[in-house]
Amino acid sequence: MKAVFLDAATLGHDVDLEPIEEVTGGLTCYPRTEPEEVTERLQGFDTLLVNKVVIGRQHFEACPELETIAVVATGLNNIDLQAANDHGVQVMNVTNYGRSTVAQHTMALILALATRLLDYDRDVRAGRWGESDMFCLMNHPIIELEGKTLGIIGYGDLGQGVAERAKAFGMNIVLGCRPGQKPGVVDGYERLPLEEFLAVVDVLSLHCLLTEDTRHLIGRRELTLMKPGALLVNTSRGGLVDEVALADALRNGEIAGAGFDVLTEEPPRHGNPLLDNAIPNLIVTPHSAWASREARQRIVEITADNLKSVPL
Repeated sequence: MKAVFLDAATLGHDVDLEPIEEVTGGLTCYPRTEPEEVTERLQGFDTLLVNKVVIGRQHFEACPELETIAVVATGLNNIDLQAANDHGVQVMNVTNYGRSTVAQHTMALILALATRLLDYDRDVRAGRWGESDMFCLMNHPIIELEGKTLGIIGYGDLGQGVAERAKAFGMNIVLGCRPGQKPGVVDGYERLPLEEFLAVVDVLSLHCLLTEDTRHLIGRRELTLMKPGALLVNTSRGGLVDEVALADALRNGEIAGAGFDVLTEEPPRHGNPLLDNAIPNLIVTPHSAWASREARQRIVEITADNLKSVPL
């Protein structure tokens, strides 16, 4: 097995790649690879490790030696899967590596939004507490999570992890149908049609993949179906929510707050509607929900196990 990793820096410099090196018999690593460098760097390798570098049909055609692609992430939207299939290239990904980390980040966003944590911190730093006419500040409304309904779309490993943690806060759990799903009961939780679901949730958390069916799953119309006091959290994929519509909904008070770890363009080099500092009760983090060292090392170990299944 002759393997190359085109964007090793995306896993961080504090992970140990030795498990992969042992399976592959060595590993050529590039910290990052620009689009125009992909074909040259793939030449002569039968195994490709990649995180976010885009691999298209032209690369398969130019690199007939390529037999296996190991994506060190869950999403496969950067790989032309039809072209890979046409050229007989096996594509594998990594799942179930970040349950604790992503669920922890999701709950952190929900808690920060519900308690208006960042707003109160900014008020204190701006001297407003010192100017208060009583012992505390209560100028931002606080939501108590106990008894509220958490709605989850995408009840896989990550959605299940969030549900477990939300139950510890006394929240009720309900699931929403994504395109192609039918209502029913899953793990004792009711799964409702999207319109009915949106009307009852106090907090909506997204954990589904981005596909053509789920793009803008939450748009202007869906936001109007939510409660004015509802919170929206997305630690899944940018593009699941219409960002322009969300920015407008937050400014107009149509929903109470949002926490996003993902955007349509990452990094947002060309700006983004959600990066307007004037939008109230909005928290945006830089796609870091997955990035604990424990989770990143787990990716390495799962990738190594995946590669063990490849015939030598």
